[in-house]
Amino acid sequence: MNTLVFDIETVPDVDFGRRLYDLGELPDEQVAKAMYALRRQDRGGDFLPLEQHRVVAISCALREGERFKLWSVGEPGENEGQLVQRFFDGIARYTPNLVSWNGSGFDLPVLNCRALLWGVAAPRFWETGEGETEFREFRYNNYLQRYHWRHTDLMDVLSGFSSRNRVSLANMACLLKLPGKLGFGGDQVWDAYQRGDLAGIRRYCETDVLNTYLIYLRFEQLRGRLTPEGYREETGRVRATLSASTEPHLAQFLAAWPEGV
Repeated sequence: MNTLVFDIETVPDVDFGRRLYDLGELPDEQVAKAMYALRRQDRGGDFLPLEQHRVVAISCALREGERFKLWSVGEPGENEGQLVQRFFDGIARYTPNLVSWNGSGFDLPVLNCRALLWGVAAPRFWETGEGETEFREFRYNNYLQRYHWRHTDLMDVLSGFSSRNRVSLANMACLLKLPGKLGFGGDQVWDAYQRGDLAGIRRYCETDVLNTYLIYLRFEQLRGRLTPEGYREETGRVRATLSASTEPHLAQFLAAWPEGV
């Protein structure tokens, strides 16, 4: 079975914010400030509701056969609808087991909102094995059900499906002595986007995917699906991929990843 680990990065959907709050011709920066301020006033924090997020990066790691591949979907600045369609097309192509960190609580709901906006088709993701279909096994194991394994939201599973027990990706990576965020956090994405640093956002997204995949390998060992030898083989495959890359952020990640971890 193929495994696809994914993560998204988002910015405020300022076009939607203008319509929602009747903000006229205010510049993007001022619209975003208003969106954050209204959220703080309503909820005491500035993390926007899911429908107010616009996807600017989707990064993935694919474990297929003997191959491990890490990449960001599409090209920097590509139309959001195209990025979202490419992601769901990948699910249709590989029918992978999905792995995420808070993907059920954030990434997938956001992707589904944006798919609705842009008229994206995602039949494989929404397959449930009902009716006349070749995917009858999806009735008992699909991407939509919280307790199915076709999508493993590691944050949700490791918390015992309790919001009180959730751990951030950064803290879990630190606990397991993994590289973690490497000096860039989700709260910096909007500022980076305003500077036009889409490449930096995509690099950050890719390191989140790497951390998530390495935690997943630990989880697979925890539940007996990987032996210690198998775990070393899988991490060795990741190290080889990073070593072969010329990307500075991947070299930085590898340098921050202790041997034997």
